[in-house]
Amino acid sequence: QEELVESGGSLVQPGASLRLSCVAPGRIFNGYGLAWFRQAPGKEREFVAAVRYHNGMTYYGDSVKGRFTVSRDSARNAVHLQMNSLKPEDTALYYCAAGRPITSTVRSTNSYTFWGQGTQVTVSS
Repeated sequence: QEELVESGGSLVQPGASLRLSCVAPGRIFNGYGLAWFRQAPGKEREFVAAVRYHNGMTYYGDSVKGRFTVSRDSARNAVHLQMNSLKPEDTALYYCAAGRPITSTVRSTNSYTFWGQGTQVTVSS
């Protein structure tokens, strides 16, 4: 079974930084785009960031643009999400996903085939 494994979630104070990582099997890492979504209690799953596998282009949700950075790590078959200037509203379960979206669907959950179990990020003083 294909599996994406997230790590790095934690409880941090507002303004802090955190880096999430997601390790993927080689077949997925080398053939699929990778993305991060998040879901807060009572809310729909929200697009955070994505990186395309064939050209490395990155995409960001409006609420994280300028604060978060997504990157592929070929040495570790991983995708990282560097999160800076964290806010309480960033609190959520963060999921890694893999898929082959086209540009117009990169922000849609329906474009992703494989999902991790999630890692919890809590931003609170």
